[in-house]
Amino acid sequence: MDGRKKLEPETLMATVMPREELVRRALKYMSERRLACPDLSFDALLDDASLRFNLSPRDQEALERLFRAEKGGAQA
Repeated sequence: MDGRKKLEPETLMATVMPREELVRRALKYMSERRLACPDLSFDALLDDASLRFNLSPRDQEALERLFRAEKGGAQA
């Protein structure tokens, strides 16, 4: 034994998540943040979620459309 701690296989690889799941999680995050911080602008929420979930520009556009549709087209 060389003294190094053996890592389990699941800790060696990052989890690959489908892009759609990231957008769904980002949408949920934006909805929760909007409730917790109603004074945040829509753009700030969108930017924060996009960075947090590492969304591509296309994913960010999809997130924006979904969020607006969920909120009935209302803007902050």
